[in-house]
Amino acid sequence: MRQLTFLNKSTRVFAMSKQVILVTGASAGIGRVCANSLHQSGWTVIGASRRGTSSGGWSGLAMDVDDDASVKDGVAKVLTEQGRIDAVLANAGFGIAGAAEQTSIAEAKAQFETNFWGAIRIVSEVLPHFRKQGGGRLLLTSSIGGLLGIPYQAFYSASKFAIEGYAESLAYEVEPFNIHVTLIEPGNFKTDFTANRRMVEVTGDDPYRAARQKAVSMMERDEINGASPLLVARVVEKVLNAKRPPRRVSVGKLDERAGIMGKRLLPFRLYEKAAKGSLGV
Repeated sequence: MRQLTFLNKSTRVFAMSKQVILVTGASAGIGRVCANSLHQSGWTVIGASRRGTSSGGWSGLAMDVDDDASVKDGVAKVLTEQGRIDAVLANAGFGIAGAAEQTSIAEAKAQFETNFWGAIRIVSEVLPHFRKQGGGRLLLTSSIGGLLGIPYQAFYSASKFAIEGYAESLAYEVEPFNIHVTLIEPGNFKTDFTANRRMVEVTGDDPYRAARQKAVSMMERDEINGASPLLVARVVEKVLNAKRPPRRVSVGKLDERAGIMGKRLLPFRLYEKAAKGSLGV
């Protein structure tokens, strides 16, 4: 097994010592695939989820990222049992779909509670440990939807846009402590994320019905026909092993990733015109 230790801050060099990674959202989807893959590669994987289950080999940990005490207790348990945490993959999250106007404030807050604040809780809890040991790796799961707004997923996109800004700002603050921050930005992948998406319930008159159904159906079709999440796992491992980890890594099919470049380079009206067809609007 390869092992990872952090040397003093002036060297900025990683030597091999015991690798311990905490993965949130590990009971399903991309999180589970990453946990499996990292375990097979020799990492000591602690996979956190509300259920605390494991798909084999790595250790499951019951943790609710929506709850301050649960996160605090979970991280403390890992440190007690393992003695260290070398990396975190903050991956817990879910999607909610519906028109922005028809999404209640409670539903929107729930989306942020898990996707955004859940990641913040984990990061805030491990940073003191990272500073004490002389370094660490923080990988935060964002989304291509955190770079490109997705119709009828306004609050999912908003939560991922928020993660983007937070991680970029955080990276400046923690770099002097040899702590590296990377955003993982997946596109559409074939996982149970699609089946677990929460739909906003609408009663009475629904002026968005036809457009919403078209957009959500196209989105689900793209996810069902998406790439294997093993591709994300390979990218995660590459980032973890990199001497100088990138700030952002988009991963997915070429046409999805091309949209990122298009938004950066094209006049906005031209970009929106080109994007509407692929977004189902």
